[in-house]
Amino acid sequence: MTAALELTGLRIDFGGAPVVDGVSMTVSRGECVAIVGESGAGKSLTARALLGLTPADARVRFERLVVDGTDVARFGERRWRSLRGSGIALVSQDALVSLDPLQRVGSEIAEPLRLHRLVSGRAALRDRVQELLHRVWMPDADRRARQYPHELSGGLRQRALIASAIAADPAILVADEPTTALDATVQARILGLLREIADAGTAIVFISHDFAAVRRIADRVLVMRDGAVVESGSVAEVLEAPQHEYTRQLIAATIHEPRAISTGDPSPVLVATGATRTFGEIAAVSDASFTVHEGRTLGIVGESGSGKTTLARMIVGVEQPDDGGLRWIGEHRVQLVHQNPLGAFDPRWSIGRSLREALAAGGVPRTIRSRRVAELLAEVDLDPVLANRRPAALSGGQRQRAAIARALAAEPEVLVLDEPVSALDPSVRERVLQLLLRLQRERRLTMIFVSHDLDVVGAVADDVLVMQDGVIVEQGAVADVFASPQHPFTQELLEANGPVSP
Repeated sequence: MTAALELTGLRIDFGGAPVVDGVSMTVSRGECVAIVGESGAGKSLTARALLGLTPADARVRFERLVVDGTDVARFGERRWRSLRGSGIALVSQDALVSLDPLQRVGSEIAEPLRLHRLVSGRAALRDRVQELLHRVWMPDADRRARQYPHELSGGLRQRALIASAIAADPAILVADEPTTALDATVQARILGLLREIADAGTAIVFISHDFAAVRRIADRVLVMRDGAVVESGSVAEVLEAPQHEYTRQLIAATIHEPRAISTGDPSPVLVATGATRTFGEIAAVSDASFTVHEGRTLGIVGESGSGKTTLARMIVGVEQPDDGGLRWIGEHRVQLVHQNPLGAFDPRWSIGRSLREALAAGGVPRTIRSRRVAELLAEVDLDPVLANRRPAALSGGQRQRAAIARALAAEPEVLVLDEPVSALDPSVRERVLQLLLRLQRERRLTMIFVSHDLDVVGAVADDVLVMQDGVIVEQGAVADVFASPQHPFTQELLEANGPVSP
């Protein structure tokens, strides 16, 4: 096969400190090469270097970089712009930041077609945009094309970003965590689409911390740690018989122990009866009835737009049902842990100040707040010195643990977690999950865990609700529902996800 991408000896440093050290790879047309590793391994910087998109303060050197037959060693920004989109394109992880907030989705997807003069005429451009949106399984594509990014869910934004990246039919597609925000069924479709694109002759560099996704799509895999490649080979060689201890640790972190089946008859703490929430003419949640039991974890799963987050917001009281209701049995403090802790913290405040504010809201006397901040950080396995840092100075896993610490500041009996580990790499995700299980035991917490990752739900939840289009289509004990799903949608979710722990 002809090489579409050739990279030799890539080195990137900031102020003399190397963050990528000697990375080399070749990707042939029709081949998918995956790069895996923990946060901070240098995966995304390597990806961005392939498109000339490294930060201005980074020093980038390489022995050779050939993109679609073009030696780009002496490229300036103007020449890079002519190559991006048609020669090489990027699907980045954060679709909300990557999409222009002032531009409609259809216009964003049409932009590469206009820039590279691939389609002329308004009608032809509109038809091509619709074709691309259908290709990434965008529901109600005509309406979505007229919307702005903030009007779409995370999963829909990610699909729009992929449509924009493949619009100009690039020779090389760099996909940086392209399925992180997607639920199991859409993820399976997108992975299938990326594999189709590769099979049609496009070279794909696939960056991910999801080993199940890597198994499905990749031909070869590079394992990165601290900026260097520590192991490489075919997917079968590396994932079935890893040689490096670090690779073995990463793979082990993806294997969750199934949760022990709870015994006894716990008391109900929350009973929902026919809870319904509509926005305009759309029912986000319709006729939801379920019970949350004391000391247990209820998982809520479903596709993007199924109503999971709206239901979670009703549970914490941010949204009120239009019909039906949620009745608490007794007095309970409820706290929410958001999906995106970077967006949930005030970026101007230190972590310590945010925690002190939460403690003040909970009535903790000023004289002991600093001590309680240190205790809370220690409880979630963070060094108390991190209290002096702002959120942006923490890693993703550290920010998520800090968000959990802030939720615990109010001494809640019920913790609602909305996709708390979806953006974390395997080993950090496993540490956060183990932290939550420990906190539940020690604090006797009741937890409601919203996730699109059925394997994670299988590891942490006792009971599960399966939602589709705002309706709970199936519910029961996790072991029963996952072992013998009754509803076709649950069966589809489980099939798309692959084997689940229970």
